[in-house]
Amino acid sequence: MASMTQIVAFGGVVMLGAMSPGPDFAVVVRRSAASGRAHGMAAAAGISIGVFVWVVAAATGVAALLAASAMAFTVVKVVGAAYLLYLGVKALRSALRGDGGLRLDVADPSGKSAWAAFAEGLLTNVLNPKAALFFVALVPQFVSAGAFLADTLMLSLIALAGTVLWFLVVANVVSALRKVFARPAVRRAVDGLTGATLVALGVNLAASGRP
Repeated sequence: MASMTQIVAFGGVVMLGAMSPGPDFAVVVRRSAASGRAHGMAAAAGISIGVFVWVVAAATGVAALLAASAMAFTVVKVVGAAYLLYLGVKALRSALRGDGGLRLDVADPSGKSAWAAFAEGLLTNVLNPKAALFFVALVPQFVSAGAFLADTLMLSLIALAGTVLWFLVVANVVSALRKVFARPAVRRAVDGLTGATLVALGVNLAASGRP
């Protein structure tokens, strides 16, 4: 059974990974600014489920197989990069169109449901092979080859809780400033910055190789 020290250390490393700038952060910020707290939280939940999946995959060896297989890694990399580019281009198009400020009296001004935001967060995380590499390197340091299922499940839940906690904070902070984001100039700036970030991350992912 994992010790309390291991649990705290694992949770801390996962939190630091979640807090580092990346596609997950960009998606939560844009979804919270565009559609409000509920949609930002839905995207955060999707990302957290993705992290849960990667921890389980790393503990069971599935993620290691992905990292070791050139073909599997390339497929996930290409699909993930294409998805980030799709999200980035969509945000940039919104910035260029300048559709105006947000209407704060409607539940979902972007026309997306909370489930769509959840799926967006989940796919952004699951289709990122760098997440697989991160957890392949991290999880074996806390879960031995002969570890019990309970250890794997516990660490997976800790990773999920830490990730969802951080991104819920991000979603709530951004949504609390939503009146600021309702201004057309600010909305276009957010769309432009997050779109450019997602495109850059997609290009970087497409150009990256296996370590």
